[in-house]
Amino acid sequence: MSPALYRRPPDYARLAAVGPYFALDTAGDGPPAGFRPLAELYGTGPDAPLATRLRVVAQRLGTGEPRVAASILHLGLAARFWSVGLGSAVLLGTVPTLEQAWMRIPDQGPLDLWTPPEPAGPAAGTLADRLHEAVLLGRLEPLAAAVRAVAPLSPRLLLGNAASALAGTLRVLDGHAPGAARALAAELLDRPPLAGSGTLRTGPGGTAFRRNSCCLYYRVGPGAGLCGDCCFSAPPGRGKPSG
Repeated sequence: MSPALYRRPPDYARLAAVGPYFALDTAGDGPPAGFRPLAELYGTGPDAPLATRLRVVAQRLGTGEPRVAASILHLGLAARFWSVGLGSAVLLGTVPTLEQAWMRIPDQGPLDLWTPPEPAGPAAGTLADRLHEAVLLGRLEPLAAAVRAVAPLSPRLLLGNAASALAGTLRVLDGHAPGAARALAAELLDRPPLAGSGTLRTGPGGTAFRRNSCCLYYRVGPGAGLCGDCCFSAPPGRGKPSG
């Protein structure tokens, strides 16, 4: 039997040092108390975890527009999944699938994630291929479908959120493994479905991203302003839809 089959699972505990969005718990023989299967995040209906969380986000933002709250919620969840995926890829040389992951939605902060240790043997495809499969197809595609089931958001806006979340993850990783992180993020942003969602610029001063859609954050209130990678240079009129 190949020695590779005996290799230890990746040390995902290292990710937590980068920040809470990167943390992935693999300790113990099962999920901690209060956790639910991650697959439930993609459920629909008024009592589903996503719909329940959407109401909490809308209340905290002080918005009566469900689509605004849904976009901000989606952006945060996309950042969570990219952080785990891209962080693992550049710091550990692997990509967790999260196929057997469990979650807990805390009162504040990013989604808590637990997964049983995955085999550390050889995996098919490049890191970019595996990120595309595990994050874009495995996590963000069903997430977008679930979000659109509770709020009328365009696919273009949600792809812009996914690209923006990837760029935000890259900005954090720039201080840890800039070369590898930039190369992977650039390759993913050049591939469908993210191709054309925005423009990434990297250089000695860091990274910058300008998306081709708007996350709707400016609609939270008169003083909300624009996100740093928004397609607009000034908030559009409140009566005009955007995305």
